[in-house]
Amino acid sequence: MRFLHTMVRVLDLDKALHFYCRLMGLKEVGRKENEKGRFTLIFLRADEGDCELELTYNWDQKENYLAGRNFGHLAFSVEHIYEFCRMLMEAGVEILRPPRDGYMAFIRSPDGISIELLQKGEALPLMEPWKSMESKGQW
Repeated sequence: MRFLHTMVRVLDLDKALHFYCRLMGLKEVGRKENEKGRFTLIFLRADEGDCELELTYNWDQKENYLAGRNFGHLAFSVEHIYEFCRMLMEAGVEILRPPRDGYMAFIRSPDGISIELLQKGEALPLMEPWKSMESKGQW
């Protein structure tokens, strides 16, 4: 058995692609438009690995999707968690669980999907402002 992809539904395709591709660094590797079903599937992949994230955009969806905590989260490793979180903050992304331990942080996508960021390799030395930041909301 091989893990293929995780699917998340998105309300605003442009906002989702900006978040996942421009900010998170994923690359679009495939797209399927279904005129009859009125939806678009976009497949994204990180530089390392072969697992994909499938964004499902339903053309007629106007209301936010209900988020269930039973989904869990997506997880990505990053080269330098402090720099990555700083870049996200500067782009307006709220860090819900800061990397106080030099290893793990949580954010949410524009559609409310919980995303775990993990430092590649060993945890970084603890440093401010991260080690004093409080968690916010649900992550």
